[in-house]
Amino acid sequence: MSLKRVLVAGGGLTGWSTAAALKRRVPMLEVTILPLATPPSALADHIATTLPSILGFHADLGIGLGDGVTRTGSLYRLGARFCGWVEGLPDYVHAYGPHGTAVDGVSFHHLWARAARDGSVAAFDTFSPAAAMARAGKFVPPGDDGLLASHGFALTLDVPRYRRMLTALARHVGVREQPGALAGVETAADGAIEALVLDDGSRIAADLYCDCTGPQALLHGPLQAPREDWRRWLPCDRLVLGDAEPVQDPSPLDCVTATASGWHWTSALQRGTVYSAAHGESEEEPIRFEAGATLEPWRHNVVAIGDAAVTLEPLEWGNLHLAHSAIDRLITMLPAGAPHPLEAAEFNRQALAEARRVRDFVLLHYVTSRRDGPFWQDVASVAPPESLAHTLRLFRERGRLPYHEEETFDRNSWLAVLFGQGVLPRQTDPLADSVSPADAHAAMARFGAGIARAIQPLPTLAAFHAAQSRHLHERA
Repeated sequence: MSLKRVLVAGGGLTGWSTAAALKRRVPMLEVTILPLATPPSALADHIATTLPSILGFHADLGIGLGDGVTRTGSLYRLGARFCGWVEGLPDYVHAYGPHGTAVDGVSFHHLWARAARDGSVAAFDTFSPAAAMARAGKFVPPGDDGLLASHGFALTLDVPRYRRMLTALARHVGVREQPGALAGVETAADGAIEALVLDDGSRIAADLYCDCTGPQALLHGPLQAPREDWRRWLPCDRLVLGDAEPVQDPSPLDCVTATASGWHWTSALQRGTVYSAAHGESEEEPIRFEAGATLEPWRHNVVAIGDAAVTLEPLEWGNLHLAHSAIDRLITMLPAGAPHPLEAAEFNRQALAEARRVRDFVLLHYVTSRRDGPFWQDVASVAPPESLAHTLRLFRERGRLPYHEEETFDRNSWLAVLFGQGVLPRQTDPLADSVSPADAHAAMARFGAGIARAIQPLPTLAAFHAAQSRHLHERA
């Protein structure tokens, strides 16, 4: 048997991304999409804020910045400002890209940690070119050299327009759209799906099925794969979502503020409130969700993608990233014939490791927070997963971070949150002793001054976006 037919169920960002990527990157496949409406709880399909990895996903599909940003009404973002997560500490910025530069071969963060313990250094994000740019409301993509050569950036999506772009791309590359609603799933004796039954009584069959229907998991759910429940660590289970108030000069920085029962955020295009129903309530009708992940996203001939595989609150915006990562992983491991248990097992190992590490990064904000109130006390009272506990033990001792194969957030991101929330290592790394405090201080001062000079002439986000739009229209 050769793998020829793939059926994608789900009509949100996850479904159309899956269908378009499969057909674009493996053109010999017959890809059909059943564009079922995704529920509000399918967070990967409704959260507008993304990670820098979306740009790589776009590149693989041949989507340039003109199509992926300007023509979809999306905007650039450099990171997020966190407010009130640790009482008594100022807000901090988690931006994408490096902080500082090594001095005589010694990592910058070790030198900064030593100075921070002595109370003689500016905030860690002061030494991030992306954070400084974002705080100033300015934006440029990375250049060829200099301080602005290696920062990252992501997108804030206009979700309806972005979905229309994906739909048009999928149709253009040859994805076939199957109208109708799902009435049932027929399974074979071995537990695999044999066919989908539509509301008109017709049947559609494929060699491989991609479940992009959100946490309902309409295809994957009936296969009864075991699920890992994360609610003891992440008790937030309600979300209120809305459009942001339009502004003439949007910021490339989201604002994420801790509240009595969770947190809320505002971005250039969207706002939201996330909270625990056991600790608070909202006057608006909330979206319900439950944090957790299936242990076998690839089971038999069904692959769960997006919230059908993992559901996580949108803190740090990993939702759509995990869907894109699953799509990339599936294409990389696509079987030549009938799905083999070894391929499925390796897919599941990688997917679960990545999901757990994103969970740990989200949980990091809670376990290092210091706030009063029942919600925050309840979160602090639960021992974190051993994977996160190990990371914190290692960092709190000497400022070191472990290596993880399936890591979404790089070392710079972990450092931005750890230092931003006031977590300092107990001991100075011995390597830092090779650079005197005076030399380290002078190097930091030069670096900070260099950032200030580099960002001073830059355009605002609105000005950059307008110039890019004019350029595209001139080329059209």
